[in-house]
Amino acid sequence: MRILFITASRIGDAVLSSGLLDWLARTYPQASFTVACGQATAPLFEGAPRVERVIPMVKRKRAGHWLDLWRATSGTWWHMVVDLRGSALAWVVPTLRRRVLKSSWEPKHRTIHIASVLGIPAQIPVLWTTPERRGEAARLLPEGRPILALGPTANWGAKQWPAERFADLVRRLIGPGGILEGASVALFGAAGERESVLPLIQSIPQEQRIDLLGTCGLATAAACLERATLYIGNDSGLMHMAAAAGVPTLGLFGPSSEVFYGPCGERTATVRGPRSFEDICHAPDFDHRSKACMMLDLEVDKVAEAAEALWRRRVK
Repeated sequence: MRILFITASRIGDAVLSSGLLDWLARTYPQASFTVACGQATAPLFEGAPRVERVIPMVKRKRAGHWLDLWRATSGTWWHMVVDLRGSALAWVVPTLRRRVLKSSWEPKHRTIHIASVLGIPAQIPVLWTTPERRGEAARLLPEGRPILALGPTANWGAKQWPAERFADLVRRLIGPGGILEGASVALFGAAGERESVLPLIQSIPQEQRIDLLGTCGLATAAACLERATLYIGNDSGLMHMAAAAGVPTLGLFGPSSEVFYGPCGERTATVRGPRSFEDICHAPDFDHRSKACMMLDLEVDKVAEAAEALWRRRVK
């Protein structure tokens, strides 16, 4: 039995689809899977159960990447095609069953929408890692101290909480009397995002700083997140990866909606300033092209309180 699973090019959406792939693997134990996804998200599936092939879709002009995918898949007789991108591909490859996700504007979490393609309840995302990646992570994040993992960047400047405030938060959490007193701090993000968080990097004592910004691939980052004690970060793919790894995860929100994209699981929480998503994005002066931070009303005190509350109620 062969199943073609077509999922997202963005890291967050790909992680949120992982629960559905996991459900399919458990429901059809005799199946083998081919995953088609964005080039950036392909490493997330290298350790997934019974995935025999991952096809990275490299974006091309005139939707040429879809033609490439058709060429790679049309010669196989599929038992099922699950298309979470709502493309036409499922209708032009040979298959017994087609499940194509339709667009939805209903106010519901993305995992609920994704699961609707099969008519099942929302599935909690999972993170798969390999022994090799876990070995790399053990070298990068050795045991001995708790690890506060941070995702201080975002793919849009408007939803990136200021680095100076992250620095203040870190001092409170790992300093004397903090919930993670004496912890190491692991910083995650892309190499091109380093400059935007320099004040945070420089504020962390060198002996406690684990700088992983742009220094490890996505699959290794996933394994590193599994070793974290607590994760705090902006709304991003890394936030969803941390939650899927089972780490207590606090997501910081502003001009994006936690209703649609909050982290999933019992060990998660979100925090925002006094303004709702609607207050921010429906304001008369809202500009979706602006890269200026729209989270300046989210105070450090409130984030620290949310982190401490999550830490107290974490599932052991």
